Amino acid sequence: MFPLKPKKDASPGALSGLKALLRADLELTRSRWSNALGVLRAHPKVDEALYEELESQLLAADVGVAATGKLIEALRSAARTKRIADGAELEAELREALTRMLTPLEKPLARDRPKPFVILLAGVNGAGKTTTIAKLTRLFQSQGLSVLLAAGDTFRAAAREQLMVWGQRNNVTVISQASGDPAAVAFDAVQSGKARGVDVVMVDTAGRLPTQLHLMEELKKIKRVIGKGMEDAPHEILLVIDGNTGQNALAQVKAFDDALQLTGLVITKLDGTAKGGILAAIARTRPVPVYFIGVGEKLEDLQPFSADEFAEALLG
Repeated sequence: MFPLKPKKDASPGALSGLKALLRADLELTRSRWSNALGVLRAHPKVDEALYEELESQLLAADVGVAATGKLIEALRSAARTKRIADGAELEAELREALTRMLTPLEKPLARDRPKPFVILLAGVNGAGKTTTIAKLTRLFQSQGLSVLLAAGDTFRAAAREQLMVWGQRNNVTVISQASGDPAAVAFDAVQSGKARGVDVVMVDTAGRLPTQLHLMEELKKIKRVIGKGMEDAPHEILLVIDGNTGQNALAQVKAFDDALQLTGLVITKLDGTAKGGILAAIARTRPVPVYFIGVGEKLEDLQPFSADEFAEALLG
């Protein structure tokens, strides 16, 4: 049984504190969206000049052409139907339009899953896969679940060692080979997870660029071999994306989704970038669910994605 979200204090004070924390974590991205709000506030009249300036600011916030066009279209429609004449009155409309756009990305991990629950993680070099695995492991452990890890990056000794050290410190078994076929490591991990009665098996993979076609084929093989080890596995296929990537993230999502049929995304390092608008671009162009966002280096700094909270943090 997998809880939808980590347990949180639902009191009004706690909720306002969580929103304030998210606002602080997204400060750089928030600054870009503040420029968009500045355009609305500076125009006492809703006209083409307002829309053109707002379009420029949204593009600068890495919202992307398609998503920017959709947001501008929503504001035009609201201005007509609600007879809005003052730009400042469009602030609430922009927040609502952004929330609607992001809502399809909001999808928590399902409650009922097989045992073991097998998760395959992929991404380019430096996206933060290993750190994300550590954070997810801590999250699952906090829910009383046992975890086993597969060090599927058989090319970089440092990656294996990092995962092994982390596993030893946190009493987590790590299946690893000094060299060889990463698909074999993944298969062994699934078999070991089944034999040990482990709740969650997470398979790390080596970082690769979508243009490295032979390495993308290797990912497909890892997925196939995991399926041979357990029917219907992997149950989740997550792409880890560095939030600093900006519009290049769209190409990553498309390439990895085409190769693996992604079930979800983890967007990391959003606390250190002004490019958080990429989530809107993903929502409009390739709406793969965003399970988690990373807003810090601590293990607890992996938060379930909420469209409403994200939009409120940027525009509230």
